[in-house]
Amino acid sequence: MQQIPLEPVSFQHVKITDGFWKSRIDTNRDVTARVCVDQCEQTHRIENFRVASGRKAGTFGGIYYNDSDVYKVLEGIAYMLMDHGDPALEKTADDIIDDICAAQQEDGYLYTYFTLNTPENRWTDMSFHEAYCLGHMVEGAVAYHRATGKDKWLKAAIRAVRQMMSVIGPGKKHWVTGHEELELALVTLYRHTGDESFLDYAQWLVDERGHGHLSTPMYANKDFFKPEYCQDDVPARELSRVTGHAVRAMYYYSALADIASLKGDKALEAALLRLWNNVVPANYYITGGIGQSAHNEGFTRDWSLPNLTAYCETCAAVGMALWNHRMNLLTGEAKYADIVETEMYNGILSGVSLSGDRFFYVNPLSSVGAQHRQRWYGTSCCPTNIVRFLPSVGGYAYATDDGGVYVNQYLPGRAELTTKAGEVELCVNTNYPWDGQISISVIKAPDGARLSLRIPGWCKSWSITQNGASVAPICEKGYAALSVRADNRVELTLDMPVRLERADPRVVEDAGRVAVARGPIVYCAEEVDNPGIVSEYFPAEKSISVSAQAQLASADGLPDGTVALSMDGVTLIPYCLWDNRAAGAMAVWLKERP
Repeated sequence: MQQIPLEPVSFQHVKITDGFWKSRIDTNRDVTARVCVDQCEQTHRIENFRVASGRKAGTFGGIYYNDSDVYKVLEGIAYMLMDHGDPALEKTADDIIDDICAAQQEDGYLYTYFTLNTPENRWTDMSFHEAYCLGHMVEGAVAYHRATGKDKWLKAAIRAVRQMMSVIGPGKKHWVTGHEELELALVTLYRHTGDESFLDYAQWLVDERGHGHLSTPMYANKDFFKPEYCQDDVPARELSRVTGHAVRAMYYYSALADIASLKGDKALEAALLRLWNNVVPANYYITGGIGQSAHNEGFTRDWSLPNLTAYCETCAAVGMALWNHRMNLLTGEAKYADIVETEMYNGILSGVSLSGDRFFYVNPLSSVGAQHRQRWYGTSCCPTNIVRFLPSVGGYAYATDDGGVYVNQYLPGRAELTTKAGEVELCVNTNYPWDGQISISVIKAPDGARLSLRIPGWCKSWSITQNGASVAPICEKGYAALSVRADNRVELTLDMPVRLERADPRVVEDAGRVAVARGPIVYCAEEVDNPGIVSEYFPAEKSISVSAQAQLASADGLPDGTVALSMDGVTLIPYCLWDNRAAGAMAVWLKERP
């Protein structure tokens, strides 16, 4: 294996102590996880495992990919247990895992839909989500083993992977995963076990795409389920244009980045760079949203970015963060961590309410008041993705290389990091993202360790002091690097003026409009703060002057410390917080008055 430019740092080594993320992570543990367990119970998702095991009588209930939601909730619970012991939550997880493992067939196969319906159809139709569910089981099982040391589920997951490998693989049956996910999960399993056969299998699955092997009898008469829908139209190393279903694409590209890193595959890396330059900015919303169309839950054409009908699935935003995190590790460039930041504070977080019990599947950039978070969905991939993403945000904060530490996200708390040069311990104090003052105390570090601080792409003016004295760091690839030792204190100040953003002229939907941002936060205007506007016309009619001066403000009903804005008589709140108070219209892009 080659040396990856940057090594990831697990959130297990990052303790978020207060601030913006602490409250959201606590709500995720105390409310969201339990809501999702209850919903999985009420909607027969967990019961399917009991029926498949013979412990209960009955039939399959729900949609064929429902196993995956149970796995994702358990993965999220595992992450919560790594951060904060919770015996009741662990007991709940243990009981569900016992039901899952009991449903596994003698040969290792585990997918309740076919087990309970037509077992003779196992591994015959690539549009079913056998491999997708298997991938989520693998990720959940690895996480639970890391969190608790219990290996029952991990052993079951490995058996299930081996069963697939016994039927599908080189010299056996061709296979294109209709919904990618297993590929990146196999890399996770390789990293956890050290067994290179899992990494090789991930690469084989990637290499299967784009060669005409896709077979989807269930969708034979559907016009949208074509090769490009699930990224099977072009071989991996020839990719240059994003196509199809957005979540599928992001999981696929994440796996490609993993394999490119671990295998030193320069052709894959070149393809990923081409893809990224097509996605950003031609298929990318200012909020981090991707996937313009509800028709295919995915991409349409470059520079077409409608606001009212924007699909922008929450899962796609999570996938965009997963991919760009890996691109940062692959290349060492900060611009990819910039994208992760945008997703964290905007595209992903809008997917869950402040109360933690209501969710968005779709995240448009304007609304006439008809868009509201729901308690659950028939297809509930977004709530269950939120459950596993929020407790893992610390894993996006740092990376390391031979000589030092890269700080990618500014989260208050402590981090214990390992580099080849020695152990590094940092303590971060900041009110980010509401202000740009970041204080980093170096508790432990070898002399001469390098500390590289990401300078966000939105920031045009910044300064750094070390032990109270101004320094001129080396700047490269979006990072400001300086040499530190134990007991040093580094202060990074990022100027955070309010910005008026204008879209590329090719985005006709935003012609004559501006969006408002401050730091990493994208703002929107909600009808609840701006009364007297008829809902149906709110997105089209609300306007601000190009010369308007923005004032920091507060808005009723939002968390303490939230920075709202007042601009030309318009109150603006963070986009991620809309639809948490009263129903009404919303707009990100506002008319620009000369």
